[in-house]
Amino acid sequence: MIAPLTIMKETRVQQASWQGSLWLAPDFAILHGEAGATDSHAHYAHQLMLSTGSPFTVRLDGTVHTAHCLLVESLRPHAILAAPPSMLTIYAEPQRVSGATLLATLDGVRLPTLDSLAAALQATPRETLPDARLQRALDQVDALLSGKVSAAAVAEAAHLSLSQLERLFSARLGLPVRRLVLWRRLRLAIRGILLGSTLTQAAHGAGFADAAHFSRTMRSLFGVRADRSLRQLNVKLLG
Repeated sequence: MIAPLTIMKETRVQQASWQGSLWLAPDFAILHGEAGATDSHAHYAHQLMLSTGSPFTVRLDGTVHTAHCLLVESLRPHAILAAPPSMLTIYAEPQRVSGATLLATLDGVRLPTLDSLAAALQATPRETLPDARLQRALDQVDALLSGKVSAAAVAEAAHLSLSQLERLFSARLGLPVRRLVLWRRLRLAIRGILLGSTLTQAAHGAGFADAAHFSRTMRSLFGVRADRSLRQLNVKLLG
């Protein structure tokens, strides 16, 4: 049984790199290993942390928690303060897998491992976008990521005006167009590095101005440095 969450006084730790195995699917990723400490950050993905051994310590919305299981929903500020050398962390795209679905998936897994969690997540029904225009817009964003993403081109592909596009993104996805584009660029650049590209190659391939822009974005959205956190991972692609 997973131990209940407790609240403790904050402890400062030295930032470390991510180490272990990362299984990467189109709309989720599972890290098994050492997450390390992070600066405070907020990313678009839901994040579910799980430890079957020693607990981890996280600052979430300004409060410090020590727990064996914790869900950090999309865009909530948090920082990992201390973590055991081996734990499981799931990241999931919120428009495809809800936070409640993540917790329900975990409840259905008897022994949480990379294999069991990946199988359960792959079998989980996905959320459907409520508006076909939104899917057309996201498809156009992805098609343009390696270069300039014009909001006008995205709006045209979705058969929307610019103002309609912005309202739709903010209402349905929780992000303005520019922020959603930045998140998709970051996902693409991380994937490139994990598959062997240099920092500069990955940054340019995802449409960042340069490696420094990518690094700043990585630090802002994940609280870690890209050059220290992505090279120690063994990667497996799912789907």
